[in-house]
Amino acid sequence: MLKFGVPLAILLAGAAAPALAQSTAVKPETKILHENLIVLDPHFDTPANMAVKGFDIRQRHEVIDGSQVDYPRMVEGGVDGGFFAIFTPQGPNTKAGNDAARDHALMRAVVIHEMIARDDDLFTLATKAEDAAPIVQSGKRFAFISMENGAPVANDLTLMQTFYDLGVRMMSPVHFANNALADSATDPKGPIHGGLSPLGKQFVAEANRLGVLLDASHASDQVLDQMLDLSKAPIILSHSGVRAVYDHPRNVPDRLLRKLADKGGVIQINAFTGYMKTTPDNPARRAALAELNRTYGNPLALAADKRDAYREARKAIDAKYPAPQANMDDLMAHILHAAQVAGKDHIGISGDFDGGGGIEGFADITDYPALTERLIAAGFTQEDLAKFWGGNALRVLKAADEAKAK
Repeated sequence: MLKFGVPLAILLAGAAAPALAQSTAVKPETKILHENLIVLDPHFDTPANMAVKGFDIRQRHEVIDGSQVDYPRMVEGGVDGGFFAIFTPQGPNTKAGNDAARDHALMRAVVIHEMIARDDDLFTLATKAEDAAPIVQSGKRFAFISMENGAPVANDLTLMQTFYDLGVRMMSPVHFANNALADSATDPKGPIHGGLSPLGKQFVAEANRLGVLLDASHASDQVLDQMLDLSKAPIILSHSGVRAVYDHPRNVPDRLLRKLADKGGVIQINAFTGYMKTTPDNPARRAALAELNRTYGNPLALAADKRDAYREARKAIDAKYPAPQANMDDLMAHILHAAQVAGKDHIGISGDFDGGGGIEGFADITDYPALTERLIAAGFTQEDLAKFWGGNALRVLKAADEAKAK
């Protein structure tokens, strides 16, 4: 999807004009092309940062402080918006545990709405795929809302309507651990339901009734398989990788990639080192970071006079105990394999930013144009990039809404 419908030839001819402000080392013509696309990321964990006292999304922050998304960097990276996630850590699979999850999720929804209301000169809430382009044309960034982990509604699926009324348009049933709805891909205890529970199957049906886009990231293979069978609308994997490139249970096997595409769905390729390559454990680094956290607390909540000291201490740890990271070559390997197996109409990208994502060369949202340049070099066309950066995700969001009417 293009912002202004400018043909590629005109875009490239425009590269001779004065260069736009460069956030990354990309060619001027790449920057122009990228800026002309509607660029969205379907999974920002930024609301967790927004809940920290003193965090201001209007201000530029630093990756070293634990922040990868804010308004100045959205502008710099040519990012028009995304899905801001109501993430709820998985607690006990009990009524009390699910009640606590419900309360957490409601408060996180409040945080998102407070940001949109406070910064309404910068952001507008989006609830339909068709909202994105007009919001961009108005000069603002669009903010969709998603729910990562279905535990907040596990005691009472009528709460799905409540969250829908709060603007949630994408929901996933499960996260790192099994819950009352579904098996996780990564629960060390293994599956307990054999996929979706009976309640989880009702969750799928209710999402279809409401017009909510179903997200199967973090779900087990059996859950993804069953969701594809049961859902009357295409589904999305908002931040996942491919298992043929790196064998990890969070990643998707080719069989299910093909089935996802056959059902009209989309996989948004994740930029999370742990799901892209094997990295050795580093106990000394973990211990040093734990001591740093004990000393300073949350870096996003630090007083200004302590910020420089924290950053110097963190840089010293990174220099002494470097953490191996995946890089752009690893990310491209996942993208190219997914494009080959699922097809260009069924892929996209998510940095999983502010949620553990970020790799060498793709550290925060200012690096999106650099990925565009790699994609152009790999042979992707402007039409492909328009689908990849937002068109495919908006298509399945629209399909979920249209399925409601049927």
